[in-house]
Order: sequence, then structure tokens, then C-alpha cells
Amino acid sequence: MSKAHEKLVAEQFGPRAKAYVESVVHAQGEDLAALEGIVERGAPARAIDLGAGGGHVAYLLAKYAKSVTALDLSSEMLAAVAATARDKGLANIEVARAAAEKLPFDDATFDFVASRFSAHHWRDFEQGLGEARRVAKAGSPAVFIDAFAPGRAMLDTHLQAVELLRDGSHVRDYTAAEWLGALGRRGFLPRACRSFRLRMDFPVWIARMRTPEDRANAILSLQASAPAEVKEHFEIEPDGSFMLDVLMMETVAG
Repeated sequence: MSKAHEKLVAEQFGPRAKAYVESVVHAQGEDLAALEGIVERGAPARAIDLGAGGGHVAYLLAKYAKSVTALDLSSEMLAAVAATARDKGLANIEVARAAAEKLPFDDATFDFVASRFSAHHWRDFEQGLGEARRVAKAGSPAVFIDAFAPGRAMLDTHLQAVELLRDGSHVRDYTAAEWLGALGRRGFLPRACRSFRLRMDFPVWIARMRTPEDRANAILSLQASAPAEVKEHFEIEPDGSFMLDVLMMETVAG
């Protein structure tokens, strides 16, 4: 079952590598600016970007770290990251293909761990966090950024439904409580937690994943029939655009 999910993730994102490298939503944001401040202060020797996607965290890390490993399941995505790194003159980025749940590195290899918009695709969330802790040096910073689900069940259910309709490899957008609990169980000590709101432009959001028309229409149908509480929280617009909650957790490997 795990290999089937990993294959699905790779197949979903491989053909979309260029779109994610060029995605404005992924290439900028308040969270990236905040992450840059943390990395600059830390000036790590060896950093890892777990679930690199279009590589935007890896490019940022490379400005301050001696070496950066961009890890992803998709070979096409990694090829796009490597090519973009060359174009940017970032010779200190290497790529590695693996699942977050089974990292091909020795214990305490990295002194900075970062992951952005990746964990909601992991087959085993806590195992992925456990592996992140295993490869991190004790006392080193680890920053996790991802979409997160509101604590209210009605809002949570709506979010998971539209995410899965858009992308069949979606597993779960976790709540803040789920994140903090899992991080603690896996050996990370929270330092700071911030949240942001990110507008998802529906036509662009759908096009980036090449969501089939019937599924895109199903999302629009869910949005149209959603209770007022759901429409208000996500600020759903007539064309389907909406606001996504993003959580940034600054932690230390205990």
C-alpha cells in the first residue's frame, strides 16, 4: 500500500514540475520571508528540504547554508529543481529521491530541517516526522510549514473534501493540535507557531494540478452548497477562489 501511494504522489507531481517551479504561490509568501530570517540566523552547514516540490525552500536555504539537499518523490520534480538551481548559480544544492518516511541518510546528518507544503501528502505523517528528527542533529532548528485544517469538524471536512477532489494524492491537512502533538511525540520542541492566510485563485489552483473537469465542478458544487459558516471561514468567492489557512511551526530537535 505504501508503494502504491508513493507512486501516486510521484505520478501526480512529476508532469507538473514546471508548474510548481513557476508557481507564484509557492515562490513567495509571508511564510518564506519568515523562514529566511530563521535560516539566516542559523547559517547551517548542511540543510534538507523535505518534499522540495518546485524547490523554493531549497533555493532559499542555499543562500545561507553550505550545502542543501532537496528531497522529493518525483524524479521529474528533482530534475526541474536541479536545472533551476544551475540557472540560479546555486552550486550547493544536491537532489535526492526518497519518501519522507524512509530517508536515506545517517542519524544526525543535518543541522537544519525544513518542509513546506509537503506533509499533507505523506503516507505516514508521524513516521515522516520521526525520520526528520532522526536525521537532525540535536538542538538544530526544524521548521514545518503546511496548510492546516480548522479545529471545527464542519470546516475540516469541507477542506479535506475539496483537497482530495483536486488532488488524489492528498492525505490530510492536519489541525494545529495534531501538528503540535505529533511534533512533540517525535522529539521536536516547539519554539514558535504562526499562522497565515493564503488566497487560492481557483482557476490557477485547478490548472496547476490539471484537475479533471468533473472533479473541479464537484468542488464548485460543494462550495455552492456549503453552509454559511464554511463560506465565511474560507471566504469562498463566486469563481471558487478561497482562503487557505497556513501554519508555520519553528521547532528544535530535542
